[in-house]
Amino acid sequence: MFKGFYTVATGMVAQQRKTEILTNNMANANTPGFKSDQTTIRSFPDMLMSAVNSTTIPTENGFTVKNLNTVGAVNAGVYLQETMPNQAQGQIYSTGLNTDIALINSSMPTDETSGNSGQIFFRLENESGTESYTRNGNFTLDGQGNLVNPQGLFVLDANGERLQFDNDNIRISSDGAIFDENDVQVGTLGVAFSENPDVLVKRDNGLFNTLDGIDLPSAYGQANVQFSMQQQYLEGSNVDASKAMTDLLTAYRAFEANQKVLQAYDKSMEKAVNEIGRVN
Repeated sequence: MFKGFYTVATGMVAQQRKTEILTNNMANANTPGFKSDQTTIRSFPDMLMSAVNSTTIPTENGFTVKNLNTVGAVNAGVYLQETMPNQAQGQIYSTGLNTDIALINSSMPTDETSGNSGQIFFRLENESGTESYTRNGNFTLDGQGNLVNPQGLFVLDANGERLQFDNDNIRISSDGAIFDENDVQVGTLGVAFSENPDVLVKRDNGLFNTLDGIDLPSAYGQANVQFSMQQQYLEGSNVDASKAMTDLLTAYRAFEANQKVLQAYDKSMEKAVNEIGRVN
């Protein structure tokens, strides 16, 4: 009976966490560069149940073995195994702002270990001085003319240096070259490449970090890595709102079903305590 309580409780916790993740996806359906989170629910290993009072059975060579009086297998519930961001390209849309840039994947190599395609990111300098990465190209100029992201992190060039301009009258070509108002090249927008983006740590505000703190290599010159940029455009979120809503309702119904089972267990326990043990 009590094992049933634990099994149902794990199901409710897993569905609650899934609901929270799906809700966050839907809340960011209009966030530039946002990558939706995907979840995997897995069951705990089954446990083999046996009777408490086991007997022994003699064998031909004189040894005895225990007869476990096997009852059967019981499942210990489920858990949310992992959450992985979906790195698929989002839709590109126009903004008309010179400091908005969209990264467009053309061809990415496949990682032999994970089987997933590589991914490219804009390079940012975070608060600790190391690099963070994002697909959100919604940039602007701060008071000193530095190109920054919405959280104020500095956008880096291909050499890992901050980009600074006198004004936003700049032109960025499809290969990342940056030209000033006199059409003189003043830098190249920094782009990093990850062979397996699943190992990156997803942070708030659409940022990614490496696990070991080592900066990702530049995407320029990487074999089989082809990409382009489009100025005055942004990459939208890759959240499928209709699918997210359907999954959210499914998770909610699964939570309700577990809740009903929990209530049934509770009534059975109440009956056992108040009626079965009653002395007439």
